[in-house]
Amino acid sequence: MNPFELLSQFSSVIYIFFGIFILSILGLFFIVKQQTAVVVERFGKFQSVRNAGFQLKIPIVDRIAGKISLKVQQLDVVVETKTKDDVFVKMKVSVQYMVIKDKVYEAFYKLDNPYAQITSYVFDVVRAEVPKLRLDDVFEKKDDIAIAVNREVQEAMNTYGYDIIKTLVTDIDPDEQVKHAMNRINASEREKVAAQYEGDAQRILIVEKAKAEAESKRLQGQGIADQRREIARGLEESVNVLNKVGINSQEASALIVVTQHYDTLQSIGSLNKSNLILLPNSPHAAGDMLNNMITSFAAANQIGEEMKKNKE
Repeated sequence: MNPFELLSQFSSVIYIFFGIFILSILGLFFIVKQQTAVVVERFGKFQSVRNAGFQLKIPIVDRIAGKISLKVQQLDVVVETKTKDDVFVKMKVSVQYMVIKDKVYEAFYKLDNPYAQITSYVFDVVRAEVPKLRLDDVFEKKDDIAIAVNREVQEAMNTYGYDIIKTLVTDIDPDEQVKHAMNRINASEREKVAAQYEGDAQRILIVEKAKAEAESKRLQGQGIADQRREIARGLEESVNVLNKVGINSQEASALIVVTQHYDTLQSIGSLNKSNLILLPNSPHAAGDMLNNMITSFAAANQIGEEMKKNKE
């Protein structure tokens, strides 16, 4: 291939690129992005809707009137309204919507400002529903409010080529003073419940303590009774033994008392640091005690005999 042929081919390629450049400048073709629709008008009148890809139009005759996104979009609307119990609240309603692919014409030509239209319907529904509810019910039934908004907006916007995907009540913000009052009420309720639990716990402790003390006293009394019973049984056995050797009951009782006296003195003397003083504390104390007791028993027997004689 000679140089003239190479030059001729190179010139042809240049002409082709130059022609494409001129045609693009004149608007013969254009490219539509994914999830986008382009409205083409011819002499100011709707001609067609072009979807994603490489598209052609007649220069000067056709023009691109506008582009519409087919993606899901979200509009956040903040509505201030009043509840049934006269509390002002601000509600944030998020509306997720998209243009219906088969209704691009309606979305482009029938509605000039879809955001303002959706906002108006949201305001209308929220201000119709919230005043029927008390503040606490607004928090509990926010899903019902969202459903009502979604239903109303869906019916209205579907005519204009818009599909409402979902409506959410994302925030409920009462007046600042109301929030402080609600927090104080909740705190008071929790303190009340805590006080009730503490009172119940204290009452249970007192009852259980009283039961424990009563049981302790009962067992203590039973122990003392058992102890005295055993002491009495032991004294009875001791008196019986002494009676068998010729010692009568009065003398036996006196002897037992004197024996316990000596036992007491012995136990006191075995303690190293005892400050107890037993009175009387003379060497003849035990003997005197024994004589006094025998004399008392004898006098008691004599009085008893005389009383029997007087009765007879």
